Amino acid sequence: MNAIKETNFKFKNQTGFYRGKVRDVYYFGDTMAMVATDRISAFDVVLPRAIPDKGRVLNQIAAYNLAATKQVVPNWVIQTPDPNVTIGFKCEPFAVEMVVRGYLAGHAAREYKAGKRTVCGVSLPDGLKENDKLPTPIITPTTKAHIGHDEDISREAILERGIVSEVDYKQLEDYTLKLFALGTEMAAKRGLILVDTKYEFGKHNGTIYLIDEVHTPDSSRYFYQEGYAERQQKGEAQKQLSKEFVRQWLIENGFQGKEGQRVPEMTDKIVQSISERYQELYLQMTGETLAPVDYETLNQRIEQSIVNYIN
Repeated sequence: MNAIKETNFKFKNQTGFYRGKVRDVYYFGDTMAMVATDRISAFDVVLPRAIPDKGRVLNQIAAYNLAATKQVVPNWVIQTPDPNVTIGFKCEPFAVEMVVRGYLAGHAAREYKAGKRTVCGVSLPDGLKENDKLPTPIITPTTKAHIGHDEDISREAILERGIVSEVDYKQLEDYTLKLFALGTEMAAKRGLILVDTKYEFGKHNGTIYLIDEVHTPDSSRYFYQEGYAERQQKGEAQKQLSKEFVRQWLIENGFQGKEGQRVPEMTDKIVQSISERYQELYLQMTGETLAPVDYETLNQRIEQSIVNYIN
């Protein structure tokens, strides 16, 4: 099955290269070209097989959302010359991810079910059910791990350890809540509920920028608005638009990224079904059907888009 698992380009004037969980990044001084590959990660583990079309789906959704939110916070993007490529400023990332939650879902719901009433130093009221709306959105940051798992951390611990200065952290909190409010409005117009998401920030020439992606189904969890209240009242699972379906498949097959666990076999059928879900996500979030791609010339097309920029 055709998919971009990795790229290995060599460019004139290239000053560095970094392979992340799902992106390959080429540096050119204080700018960089980020290639969205079809690798997929869950529970902070890169899964063994790439998912056709995943990279361009997420890159195009991110490009749309970054353009739509830049009035709230400046972002790193200079241009998006190819469906799989974004070119932007090289920023020094903050070592935390700003996770914001409007509903009790995912990791927070699992912690709550285990009896915990505090997540990342934020207190939660008793009596909540999974997928209930929280009284107000909460920020539950995590450390940003290059290897292994990101870890929950409190605001107090971030400031105590000097991971982020208090002045910068207050700005990150302000940007985070404003972005979440705008993302919630944008989602509502598409018949969706923005449940939770994460934002990453960095500095370039002393200015804080939103970096990476924003409001994509990989970094965010969405519920469908229609039927939400009825499903919640009946205690039924919510209809989701996110990568949660991949996590659930892994959990059902005995994998949560813990030591000693093995990733279940990803058959062609599973890979195809995940690819189809990403195409569905694209349709739901853009209103457009994903155009077919010629995989024979895809790498060449991606490489040329970067060559055109650096020349």
